[in-house]
Amino acid sequence: MKPTMAMVLGAGLGTRMRPLSDTTPKPLIELAGAPLLDRVLDRLQAAGVEKAVVNVHHLADRMEAHLAGRTQPEIVISDERGLLLDTGGGVKKALPLLGDDAFFIHNSDSVWIEGEHGALQAMSAAWDPAVMDWLLLLAPVERSIGYGGRGDFAFDGGDALRRRRGDESVPYVFAGVSVAGPGVFDDAPEGAFSLNLLWDEALTGKRLHGVVLDGVWMHVGTPAALEEAEGVMSSGSS
Repeated sequence: MKPTMAMVLGAGLGTRMRPLSDTTPKPLIELAGAPLLDRVLDRLQAAGVEKAVVNVHHLADRMEAHLAGRTQPEIVISDERGLLLDTGGGVKKALPLLGDDAFFIHNSDSVWIEGEHGALQAMSAAWDPAVMDWLLLLAPVERSIGYGGRGDFAFDGGDALRRRRGDESVPYVFAGVSVAGPGVFDDAPEGAFSLNLLWDEALTGKRLHGVVLDGVWMHVGTPAALEEAEGVMSSGSS
């Protein structure tokens, strides 16, 4: 069953995007004429998502006002004004709003140029809870704009993943989107924690899987990276 729900992680402080994020929430910073958040929600809607839960913290009133006029997908706010819960804690807090089936977890600044095949549609088609607890969207390092690291993951037989070891370089970087079911949070800690904690648990049983993005991923983490992504978008490069 393809996911029809999504969690959009919009509560971060956007510290590396300063000074732009001092007055504008990072998800509302524009890339090529459209806020990053709207690009995410448009793509989720196109992939069949009917309801998106968006968490808010930094400049939360601005986020809520922007989202108030959106009807597709349906928007529900998960309020983290009182305590920022990191990626894992934010999703766990929102679980009562996300239903009983698998859902997308989408960073609010994750953008890419699609290739021949839609990335979220490919994730929906690949999702198989019988063999995986998590399905991550991966971008080839060589087709990632604004990223200068050594990668995050390599495949460890089939679609199962392993993390980068030590100083090695691996082919793929996490592209900011995953699929999971609510059950993976059953034993998760209270309060703030990273999704990486749950990924590491899934790695032990080879239940962390991946789909490779057929396109160009843009790591829009800093003003310089935003400017680079603007150039790529305006040129129509893919």
